[in-house]
Amino acid sequence: MSEQNPHRLRERRENNLELAIGREVHIQRKRQRLTVRELSEKTGISAGMLSKIENGATSPSLTTLQSLANALGVPLVSLLSAYDEPRGVTHVKAGEGVEVQRSGTRAGHNYRLLGHIGSNNSGVVVEPYLITLTEASDVFPAFQHEGIETIYMLEGVVDYRHGDQLFTLEAGDCLYFDADAIHGPEGLTKLPIRYLAVISYPQTS
Repeated sequence: MSEQNPHRLRERRENNLELAIGREVHIQRKRQRLTVRELSEKTGISAGMLSKIENGATSPSLTTLQSLANALGVPLVSLLSAYDEPRGVTHVKAGEGVEVQRSGTRAGHNYRLLGHIGSNNSGVVVEPYLITLTEASDVFPAFQHEGIETIYMLEGVVDYRHGDQLFTLEAGDCLYFDADAIHGPEGLTKLPIRYLAVISYPQTS
């Protein structure tokens, strides 16, 4: 069984950084049963300024955040934990994917990129492609690149090589593999062939 629970909701997050910081400072202060006056005495920050911070009415400096974190006995980064960064999403209408020429692509291999999200918190880049092979397509069982690849067959029949194994893929079949092994279509048995290929690999800094 998967260890991830897709239905588990995280705590509510703020889209505004000041509000996120203020909410977390307030939560931490209440958790430790400190009044605003007591926290003011521990940090040297005026009670009025603390109220502004907790209400998200001001943007505290890094020095101020460090003082608050020290006084509350929490890591500085925890005061930023309620901030919800924008999360990427791509919607591609039918037939509107961007046609791309991937490195190593052979003649007649039509790659249509269905979406792309660059830098993200997961540390992984995922590229979904709709690939079409026709009478004009070359066979080429020698692709090799980093990451993990998933193929889901939509139409046609292809003999697909992965390392020293050959798989006959038909509509509805799925092939999930380490893309560092030599792989690719070796036999185009029934045309046209269409499949989704989802490639994931680590982000580079």
